Amino acid sequence: MNRPKAPLYGHDLSVVSWRKSSASGAENNCVEVAEIPGGGRAIRDSKNPQREPLRFTATEWAAFRSGVITGEL
Repeated sequence: MNRPKAPLYGHDLSVVSWRKSSASGAENNCVEVAEIPGGGRAIRDSKNPQREPLRFTATEWAAFRSGVITGEL
C-alpha cells in the first residue's frame, strides 16, 4: 500500500512549538499549529491537545491558506 503522507507521521510532535492564532479568544476554542520538517504543518484542537493532530504537506498547507485568504473556505 502506498502511503504518501507516512513521512509526516514519523515526526515527533513532542518537540515542536505549538502556536494559536492571535485572534483566539479567551475560550480557547481554536486550533494550534506547529511547523514540521519539510515545510509541513501539524494541526490540533486546543481543547483536546492529547488527540492525534492532523498533518499536512507544505503544498497542502499552502492550498489551505490560500483558500482561507481568498474566502474560498
